[in-house]
Amino acid sequence: MRNPDPSFGAATPPASRIAEADRRVLRFAALMLAIAVATILAALGFEHIGGYQPCPLCLMQRTPYYLGIPLVAAALVAARLQAPRLVLAALFGAFALAMLYNAGLAAYHAGVEWRFWEGPAACAPSVEVGGVDDLLDQLENATPPSCTDAAWRLLGLSFAGWNAIVSALLAGLGLYAAHLAWRRG
Repeated sequence: MRNPDPSFGAATPPASRIAEADRRVLRFAALMLAIAVATILAALGFEHIGGYQPCPLCLMQRTPYYLGIPLVAAALVAARLQAPRLVLAALFGAFALAMLYNAGLAAYHAGVEWRFWEGPAACAPSVEVGGVDDLLDQLENATPPSCTDAAWRLLGLSFAGWNAIVSALLAGLGLYAAHLAWRRG
């Protein structure tokens, strides 16, 4: 008696399983993109709407998002276009590495805020100077935020602490998405 399933015993997975794997990769890419965009928008909102001035370590923690968001957006488009698994895995892997780096940087910053260790010696914001008068005005009127003082806390965690958690979550999702992309076919 013949098995009616044409994929029985075949080396490639059935089309329905491939389609489900593609949908899972798409969902993970969309989820990571939404979380990353929401995180950076929240940081910018707290700065520009809430009036919280970021310290240099806070500003450094934004860079992986500025790099990671285009990477995960490209992964979303690549997944939608059914790009080769190597391309998808590389995009998700690069995103995961950026977020892993950011989780470490944010944890370092949170440790500085809790005074577990010293912060960077030059924890002063960079400013644009148009001339000597601009420099003197900025020096007289500016009080740069300190990297050691948390401007805000929720449930005992500062912006840096929450960023460490979100970045670690995104790194884990990125690694899992890379794994899914690699195994999809």
